[in-house]
Amino acid sequence: MFTASEIRSTFLKFMESKGHTIVASSPVVPGDDPTLLFTNAGMNQFKDVYLGFDKRPYTRATTSQKCVRAGGKHNDLENVGYTARHHTFFEMLGNFSFGDYFKRDAIKNAWELLTEHFKLPPEKLWVTVYAEDDEAYNIWNKEVGIPADRIVRIGDNKGARFASDNFWMMGDTGPCGPCSEIFYDHGPSVAGGPPGSPDEDGDRYMEIWNLVFMQFNRDEKGVMHKLPRPSVDTGMGLERISAVLQGVHSNYEIDLFQNLMKAVIDEVKAAGAEDVDPNSPSVKVIADHIRACTFIIADGVVPGNEGRSYVLRRIARRGMRHGFKLGARKLFFSNLVKAVAKEMGDQYPEIRNPHIQEVLRQEEVRFSQTLSKGLDILNEALASGTKILGGDVAFKLHDTYGFPVDLTADVCREKNVSVDFEGFDALMEKQREQARAKGKFKMAQGLEYEGKPTEFLGYDTLTVQACRVEAIYKDGEPVKDAEAGDEVVVVFDRTPFYAESGGQMGDKGTFKNKTTILKVDDTFKIKANVFGHMCYVAEGEVKVGDLFSAQVDEENREATARNHSVTHLMHKALREVLGAHVQQRGSMVNGDRTRFDFVHTSPMTREQINEVEDIVNKEILRNAPTQTRVMPIDEAKKTNAVMLFGEKYGENVRVLNIGSSCELCGGTHVQRTGDIGMFKIISESGISAGVRRVEAVTGMAALHYAQNQEEIIREVAEELKAPALEVVSKVVDTVEHLKRTEKDLNALKVKFAQAGAAHMASQAQDVNGVAVLVTEMKGIETKELRNSVDGLKDQLKSGVIVLIKSEDGKASAAVGVTKDLVGKIKAGDVMKFVAEQLGGKGGGRPDFAQGGGAAPADMNALLGKTRTFITEKLA
Repeated sequence: MFTASEIRSTFLKFMESKGHTIVASSPVVPGDDPTLLFTNAGMNQFKDVYLGFDKRPYTRATTSQKCVRAGGKHNDLENVGYTARHHTFFEMLGNFSFGDYFKRDAIKNAWELLTEHFKLPPEKLWVTVYAEDDEAYNIWNKEVGIPADRIVRIGDNKGARFASDNFWMMGDTGPCGPCSEIFYDHGPSVAGGPPGSPDEDGDRYMEIWNLVFMQFNRDEKGVMHKLPRPSVDTGMGLERISAVLQGVHSNYEIDLFQNLMKAVIDEVKAAGAEDVDPNSPSVKVIADHIRACTFIIADGVVPGNEGRSYVLRRIARRGMRHGFKLGARKLFFSNLVKAVAKEMGDQYPEIRNPHIQEVLRQEEVRFSQTLSKGLDILNEALASGTKILGGDVAFKLHDTYGFPVDLTADVCREKNVSVDFEGFDALMEKQREQARAKGKFKMAQGLEYEGKPTEFLGYDTLTVQACRVEAIYKDGEPVKDAEAGDEVVVVFDRTPFYAESGGQMGDKGTFKNKTTILKVDDTFKIKANVFGHMCYVAEGEVKVGDLFSAQVDEENREATARNHSVTHLMHKALREVLGAHVQQRGSMVNGDRTRFDFVHTSPMTREQINEVEDIVNKEILRNAPTQTRVMPIDEAKKTNAVMLFGEKYGENVRVLNIGSSCELCGGTHVQRTGDIGMFKIISESGISAGVRRVEAVTGMAALHYAQNQEEIIREVAEELKAPALEVVSKVVDTVEHLKRTEKDLNALKVKFAQAGAAHMASQAQDVNGVAVLVTEMKGIETKELRNSVDGLKDQLKSGVIVLIKSEDGKASAAVGVTKDLVGKIKAGDVMKFVAEQLGGKGGGRPDFAQGGGAAPADMNALLGKTRTFITEKLA
């Protein structure tokens, strides 16, 4: 029997023997394709090759690609654990031809591998072809020898021309073509019909391989044009072919998953679960989700509230919730990272990083703190017997308790309850609109430009003559001209202004001619090679075709260059001090400071911050020259230059050597490290789970920061009447004195409260044998109400206390019931009554409750009604 590892190896070696270059799997985070949330197919890393934007040194390739489908268009999350073949993480075995071989070789290679190397019985294999693809049909039938009754033609079955299960398209336009799918017949003991039949959704016939033949280019009018060099893209799921070769019907029965599921059972039992059904969907969910989480974190993502980070959080918390469902009450999920590494670490050594388990452990701690409370709220909402959970409840769970809505839907589905997703979505959109309203409006939004690209000259000069206006935009719409007072976006044919990119803010400055002055507040990219200048027309008017001389704000550019250059030195220093797991998660560089976000699970210590500062400043003092080189991306990779997470790189890149740092970067930089002057970290903080932020200053800004800190110390020293060197000890003494004074004051408050409580307790009335005190409190802070209630309980020993405070149009109340009386009357019930009278809210435990509302118009009337309510309860 083939193991999953042997199947992967056999596939790659077979394709290598057919002239294919084995190419390493790309990350599950596609750093060079912003259109994808996660890598979801083997062809993703070759997309630009198929489109003609990239050229590789090989024309045949084969991979075992890490894939994730758990968000966006390709989302299998809800089905995972409940079907035989859905996963959030899977491996796709693929072979690719870039204008080399075509249908015949693709088909014959697939048949040879399946029947001669994997030894699958030929009579068990079925194939489908696009109904009009006679070429593929004839190869299968006449050359391979598959009988006609096992070849199924699939036409346009999705409601439009070329909309078919057997016609693949990259998008509405672009490369496309027919495909041929290979199916394995599990036999009549399994329900289901062959592909194309009414019963095709059964499990008997399982698709194991898809061969895509890219032979057309579809234009905007839907016309198909033959490609001059047709290509091939194939994909075969490792888990699916493993199930076939290992003689099982579910992917969860293959060796890889069986080992993981055993580890899941061991961990949830160690965490408090008792009888765990090894075939439980929850065990399968956890085994699947821990794989996805491990690989996503290994490629640089940490749990968060947006984009890929949010998808990771959803997957992780769904897995944790299923452990809770099985009975786990301690941390277990993060411990499973080791089991994944044991199974797959030889092929993917990046998952052996201990940082992965620590990131998941922190997320598990956070979620465990809210899981029980969230489930209580959800179960309470479902206790009414409703068949539709309100969108407001789902939103509250998501927004307040960190419950992803799909987790809420999971729980509801188990109880045959649906979720009001429309209501949830409406509340989410309202929240997004509010967030957008708070954000900075960008004039760049939605601009369309079809003219010539901008020639950027700003690496070598800050002034350029004869810059021609190519386009003008006002309020997002193209215009021919603009006049004094207008705010516009202007595109020039060439510019020295750096456009915002890679975290570096755009340049500021001016464009001038004899009649007009344009003040540039920001520069950004409308497209990759088209620069938009956010301008204020200070004088005159500007028209398309006008010529201007450009002048970048030199002081701002130089300050920005210092901050950008030091960011590279700081990044390297952070990796040296904190560890190789440090990866960039964002940056912002302008003339004032540099802000750098990076993956790290705990706050930096003062010693670590000092060490980073020392390393960077030593690099600055060496005054080494900065070197930038433009080279092809493949050559750049050989230099071991750091490629930053999330950056999109073109065919040619700039390699920056500054000090001992070597990274790919298109920004502007100092000529020597000494130009930076001085480096100082001014803050370090956490911005989300597992992501830290450092802010730093350089040059004169660093000097001014140090001077300000010195001035603060001097002023404090004057106030304390102590030399600057003794400020710390003087502050410590002062704080200790204040603590002792506060302690003495609190002791006096307790004595006064006890005396006051004794006096108030004497005013309690006897109601059916129970001491009842309902009174107004004056001259007391709201937070002291509880202490007063506790003091009165001690005085009365047995009784009901209601204290109400009214001030500045608001009322607060506290209710206490001694424990011997909670069987007769509950503090929460009394509080709810009081709150209703105040038009507010309130509640709590049987022995204590708090609440409030608007100040009562008549306090005496409120006190009387409350006494009557208590009397009736005690009757």
